[in-house]
Amino acid sequence: MGRTSAEGYKECVNEGLISEDIALQIHLTSNHYPPIPLTMIPVAKRAIVKANRGEWDKKVRMPEGVSHRVYGNLVPVHEVISHMHLDTFLDRGEEDYYE
Repeated sequence: MGRTSAEGYKECVNEGLISEDIALQIHLTSNHYPPIPLTMIPVAKRAIVKANRGEWDKKVRMPEGVSHRVYGNLVPVHEVISHMHLDTFLDRGEEDYYE
């Protein structure tokens, strides 16, 4: 259900029905257990932007007081996308989708 709802949130963003911030808020708190804190929304947004540019190995800074158990406070984009299940929020052509 999480992936399907995330796809729906992204579609709503694309259609201008909700903002990306609201979509990420719902996704991070409803599709994860335990919920991912809302302080991670800016991290998710930066990771999405970098992933859309193909910068998968670039790093994203964590908020004050948050660190990754392996990477510390600078985490690679591919880890953020994977951990937060943000792949459905990426801008891709039909040929770019993978399972």
